[in-house]
Amino acid sequence: MVESIIVGERSVSTNSDDQFIPTGIKMWLITYLAYLRLKIMALILRILVRLVEGTFTFNPDGIHNLPSRDPRRNIKVHIYKPLQKKDPGPGPVLINFHGSGFVIPAHGSDDAFCREISQRTDYTVLDVQYRLSPENPFPAAVHDVEDVIKWVLQQPATYDLTRVAVSGFSAGGNLALVAASTLFPKDTFRSVITFYPSTEGHNDPATLVAPEAGGRTIPVSTMRLFARCYVQAEVDRRDPRLLPAFADPARFPKNVLVITAGYDLLADEGERLARQLKKDPERNVVYQRMPRCNHNFDKKAVPGTREWELKTVAYDLAVEMLQL
Repeated sequence: MVESIIVGERSVSTNSDDQFIPTGIKMWLITYLAYLRLKIMALILRILVRLVEGTFTFNPDGIHNLPSRDPRRNIKVHIYKPLQKKDPGPGPVLINFHGSGFVIPAHGSDDAFCREISQRTDYTVLDVQYRLSPENPFPAAVHDVEDVIKWVLQQPATYDLTRVAVSGFSAGGNLALVAASTLFPKDTFRSVITFYPSTEGHNDPATLVAPEAGGRTIPVSTMRLFARCYVQAEVDRRDPRLLPAFADPARFPKNVLVITAGYDLLADEGERLARQLKKDPERNVVYQRMPRCNHNFDKKAVPGTREWELKTVAYDLAVEMLQL
């Protein structure tokens, strides 16, 4: 007799007449093979991204290895020190999370943003390397975010705990919104700043439509792979640690910036969240779509191009938000 077992979106057939392999081992083997398939696909994608996008350079002022909740493991953080800080006392801090699709290694890709914030404001910037999937699926990245922020909140002699902000790009924008709305008490953060964030993700990406036609959207197959890698177990799809669109609006900080891109499949969901938050008259919400721009438009922007001009606009808005 042949049975069909569903693993993720894949059907795996097993022979139930085989009495020599215990059921527990069979299920472990099926789960392991499903993971191995994701691991191979993620590896291929990582290689392709490196070949197409090339490498990026980064030059932080320092590197810290912060404690994790997991024994014998630390979390790498790049440090960018402010030029404007003259007071020797505690200063404001921005904690940033890079984009990745929760799969692609890209720590350091926000170097230009982190450096600009540290040069134009009195904020120290901590750029966090969180764990990636499929090796470390949800909620591993969320735990790393929580652990780094908890460490910051335990450093009142170094950081002004009334001026703690979070920021992020793409998947990192998701994590910044999760941190700001769900992981910590209300008013922990002064501001949250996000660029083209995922807020309602892990639905079928084939149903998503960019606000503007043209450009280069993230392939649907790639978005599906991201979702399968990040969410490998049965998870409540309304869990606000996964999807910040389902968080309590009252929990978000007073200052919110959402930058979206016209050619991006994620633009509409980011703007929906911003409009929802803007309904609170006591909250300062700024959201702006960068027309005719792709997801990740700021990372490869060349001086003199319109993408560079819009990158400048976006980073200016971030600086203004932090100065409130």
